[in-house]
Amino acid sequence: MMHSAALHRLSEGLPHMAKTVARPGLIIAALASAGISSAFTQTMVTPLVALLPGIFKTTSDNTTWIFTATLLAAAVAVPISGRLGDLFGKRRMILLLALPLALGAIVCAIAPNVQIMILGRALQGLGSGMVPLGIALLRDVVPKERLSSAIATVSATLGAGAAIGLPISAAVIEFSSWRILFWAAAIVSGLIALTIWKIVPAVPAGASGQRFDGVGAAGLALGLVALILGISKGSAWGWSSPLTITMLAAAVVVFGLWGWWELRTTDPLIDLRTTARPRVLLTNIASIFVGFGMYASSLVFPQVLQLSSATGYGLGQSILAAGLWMAPAGLMMLVLSPVGGRMSDKRGPKFTFLLGVVILAAGYGVALLAMSHAWGILLAGLVVNSGVAFAYGAMPAIIMSAVPRSETASANGFNTLMRSLGTTTGSAIVGIVLAQMTIQLGGVAVPSEAGFHTVLTIGAGVAVVAAVIVAFIPALKTEPAPATSARDDAVATTADLEHAASADDAPGGHELVGAGERD
Repeated sequence: MMHSAALHRLSEGLPHMAKTVARPGLIIAALASAGISSAFTQTMVTPLVALLPGIFKTTSDNTTWIFTATLLAAAVAVPISGRLGDLFGKRRMILLLALPLALGAIVCAIAPNVQIMILGRALQGLGSGMVPLGIALLRDVVPKERLSSAIATVSATLGAGAAIGLPISAAVIEFSSWRILFWAAAIVSGLIALTIWKIVPAVPAGASGQRFDGVGAAGLALGLVALILGISKGSAWGWSSPLTITMLAAAVVVFGLWGWWELRTTDPLIDLRTTARPRVLLTNIASIFVGFGMYASSLVFPQVLQLSSATGYGLGQSILAAGLWMAPAGLMMLVLSPVGGRMSDKRGPKFTFLLGVVILAAGYGVALLAMSHAWGILLAGLVVNSGVAFAYGAMPAIIMSAVPRSETASANGFNTLMRSLGTTTGSAIVGIVLAQMTIQLGGVAVPSEAGFHTVLTIGAGVAVVAAVIVAFIPALKTEPAPATSARDDAVATTADLEHAASADDAPGGHELVGAGERD
């Protein structure tokens, strides 16, 4: 039972909570829209890939940095912004991240050369931290009974925004100027920031009073840049080239020193002791494989749809048509995410996570059997993204059930980073396979049917490995509940205030009860 003094402290510290109860749906919608906007920026330039060298009168090698810069900025921003959210307020950080998201779009819209375009895309990449911050913020502003579904819905925006972005950007580029696409993105980012400012309440920072680990942030940034450059540019530089080897070796050394520092500093950027808890550790490892599994399909399906039918297996679709065939799969994530949330309430997020990766593996099986038809790609995409919807919604629920409130945002940011590393690794491996298994079409090497089949088989295998890892995630009751400090008490959720008035509440009963104890 929560004592009256504690209830008084919560009431004094959270004056906004009374109005939060009346509009959780609006809060969820606002945070989901931020996730869609952030994810949209990741795929909005995809239809421009073949056009960029001509637009900026440069080489294709130079234009690849337009994509690499976004990837690097996102990888660095996500864990650091998560920690800043714990220190200074999650809503505040979401609003701050909306600034580079909008500014980056404006820079891209007016970019006179490839260098300015790269700068703009890097700024847009910084906005990727909005999604894990939004997920973490749900724990503070959404009633307990809606929390699992809310987490699943906002998590699903990572895939839905990317899928929706492809046909929209393809249509804009085909019927208008590509610069309009970025002007529109800037306007949408500004409107979403205004919506969040008006609708989403501010809550006290979970780690208020702690210091920011600047050394840890710098070390993590350096290690991630070296690792991602080594992985993403390995094919172009050569996997045995001195530059690639130097980057990967530097990543190993920097991460070793970073880990040493994080274990010895008082207020680490990422609490490695918390991430070492089996429940958190295994979830993060599985997240890498899920990220790989999701991204492999998004690399294969559009290529098969767009390749010339002269190959015998390509489907000869335009960029716009291919995007439209892929869009329903992204929308499926939004449709199924609340279902996954309710499933987590009844059976626990581990069950939902396991079901998701099994469905993901089945989706690759469907693709292997039906890849010769556009409807087969559509069906496979629906199955794959159904699995991703369940898995992506369950991962944050598991993480947040095992960490204290003062680490909610940073833990979610780290989990998102693990997914991103999975997609980066997946992109590199898929690129290697498809580059090695080709046929000649009009004097140009294109991926062979056997190459696509190999990638799909690898995707299925990766999903099976993820399922095995998920099966070993321990139930919440096997680990001691995270220690709760006075600082953690000050950021109790709406549900805490509601249930504190009842004598039936037990200590710790607000930590995702429906989403954790049944694992």
